[in-house]
Amino acid sequence: MSLGNPVGFEAGDYHYERDRVEMEVKVEDVSSILKKITFEIETPQVDKAIEGTYKKLGKTAKLKGFRAGKVPRPVLEKFYAGKMAEDVARELFNVNYAKAMMREDFTAVSEPTVVDSCPIEKGKPFTFTVEVEVKPEIEAKDYTGLSLKREKLVVNDDVINERLMEIAKDKGTLEDSERTTAEDGDFVVIDFQGFINDEPIEHGTAEDYSLELGSKSLISGFEEQIVGMEKGSEKEIEVTFPEDYASSTMAGQKAVFKVTLKAIKEKVLPEFNDEFARQFGVDSFLEFIEKITTSYEDYEKKRILDDLKERIVTALLEKNQFDVPETLVQGQLKNLFDNLLERLRKQGLTLEKLGMTPESFQEKNREKAERQVKAALILEAVALQEKLNPTPEDWDKKVELLAKDANVPLETVKEFYEKADNRKNLNSLLLEEKVVDFLVDNADIQDVDKSELEESK
Repeated sequence: MSLGNPVGFEAGDYHYERDRVEMEVKVEDVSSILKKITFEIETPQVDKAIEGTYKKLGKTAKLKGFRAGKVPRPVLEKFYAGKMAEDVARELFNVNYAKAMMREDFTAVSEPTVVDSCPIEKGKPFTFTVEVEVKPEIEAKDYTGLSLKREKLVVNDDVINERLMEIAKDKGTLEDSERTTAEDGDFVVIDFQGFINDEPIEHGTAEDYSLELGSKSLISGFEEQIVGMEKGSEKEIEVTFPEDYASSTMAGQKAVFKVTLKAIKEKVLPEFNDEFARQFGVDSFLEFIEKITTSYEDYEKKRILDDLKERIVTALLEKNQFDVPETLVQGQLKNLFDNLLERLRKQGLTLEKLGMTPESFQEKNREKAERQVKAALILEAVALQEKLNPTPEDWDKKVELLAKDANVPLETVKEFYEKADNRKNLNSLLLEEKVVDFLVDNADIQDVDKSELEESK
């Protein structure tokens, strides 16, 4: 029986007593994330619903030999009993389910599934049972005094010079090399065609493909075998696709690529002077160094905090075990998938070009989505227990920061966050930051070198 979506339900022609709930509700725990709810709708409400539904059907019923709206009730009952029963069941379900949810102390996260119901009969109560996934009730434990390691912030001449060279490479120009042998760091132009078991790889062919040797942008082993090739030469390169490759049909497979080296280019870097700096909105090279130093510090602080947050979540989930509803996991998987499609769209790519399907994406990212759902729920539990909420000052600072980072007027950002959905998303972000700050302030944190942190992973 299809009962539709109770959200946005509008009552039919019959009327029910708003100050008297004509039903009995029994709630059973199937698990920590699934409840069974049995409704018994009392006879008066059932009879009113039947009467109202027949009146509504009578206005539109069309039967041979009768004028519209003039079909006798006995005839109406004979030909429209099935339609009446379906409409009444849906109406009784919608209104009573909605009322029951308002007075229960749990949060349903899925649409209810009807698992049992009795026939609709005049003079008798109507009983039906649904199952619904619910948000787990979590009492966070052992969330203060967490023993954590945090990467030390390192900003010195070496890292700033490295960042400067990255920027210079982006602004550099490619010029044909006088050398005829490819070296690591060169930019080469190649044609290639890939084969697995002598069969061409779908989307595995390219012409005039630009590649920076040493960038590790292609499959491991591919770029290394181009080093040493002579300009104009051809070569067969053997590689193995990673076991976790996006395309399950190609994962772990050995492949052969026929490669032609067409050109070798070198990156010529610009001179570091005030003129170079002015293209970045500053007046001198010294100001530019100060600007990239500040930018690098901000980036590293955020990266280190993000890594620490992951360690906090890992520690919390180890101490707090709980199940999560499939509905929430599927919802997060959809968010991840939609974000991927948007990124691909901006890059002019498709799932097919990546050798991926919606099914393979779900399989690969399910564990990630489940962890993200658990992370959100455990952080929310801490927020509730500690009564943490963003303050007006938190809002003002965040909006000002977003406006500054985006280089847009403050009023424009404020208008954006006046919309309900945008405001809700920003509030969630602020609350998460509030909880992480609380956990960090109440943790036992040891600052260590990056190398030691990577070893501990």
